[in-house]
Amino acid sequence: MNSSSASKRARTAASTSSPSPPYELIYWPTIPGRGEPIRLCFEATSTSYTDVTNTSSSGMATLKSLIYPSPNGSHFAPPILQHGHLTISQLPNILLYLGPELGLVPQDDENALYHINQLALTALDGFSNEAHDTHHPTAVGAYYEDQKDAAKARAKDYIANRLPKFLGYFESVLKQSEERGGGEYLYGGQLTYADLVLWQGLDGVGFAFPKAMQGLRGSGEYERVWTLYERIKERKEIKAYLGSERRLEYGNGIWRHYPELDDDGRE
Repeated sequence: MNSSSASKRARTAASTSSPSPPYELIYWPTIPGRGEPIRLCFEATSTSYTDVTNTSSSGMATLKSLIYPSPNGSHFAPPILQHGHLTISQLPNILLYLGPELGLVPQDDENALYHINQLALTALDGFSNEAHDTHHPTAVGAYYEDQKDAAKARAKDYIANRLPKFLGYFESVLKQSEERGGGEYLYGGQLTYADLVLWQGLDGVGFAFPKAMQGLRGSGEYERVWTLYERIKERKEIKAYLGSERRLEYGNGIWRHYPELDDDGRE
């Protein structure tokens, strides 16, 4: 990566103040993956951060030094967040930390963090973990081609049963939020990290299963979910991020597009 490209990737949306100490995200390079909800939290709040492996030639060495089986590696796998003296891993754990830090949790509700974390974990289950398992249903370490038949069966069930269930759940959550007077977002009438996790999951699954998601979207059953998706996509900070080089392309990560797995539900 040349210095010009690296500097463009390192640039974030302008903010009025620079956090001290800086935030550093350490994740596998070139893919969105489980690092993406963290990036979205920073970008949505115009918070400066460094995407270490995508901006530094020594980024991969840093990552490998922090994870098992490195002799000093205290983390199982990325994403890893460094913030001053704090170094933590596991995406839900990082989000639990960043939510209050970045104002992505209402401050006037002492129970908000737990409700928002519950929503984020559910979105990660439905649109990240289960989406990944459609192309690697039997063995994470094996090639997709070696488990293709099982992947087809898993993807068919995911599209027919699991996706509608998760979409229906979040449609219900938004309806309840609407009835409480905060229907624009999942909780508390404001953007939270759960909204960003859900947005990324919908976007990733839309890449992996475009025909299936087009059919589900066209059904008219999940209008609140798609309205939320578009609302977040059009936010000034998110729109700028999505049009920048900082937004990484989908590839061989969680969300993979295999046309033979994408079913629009019609026989």
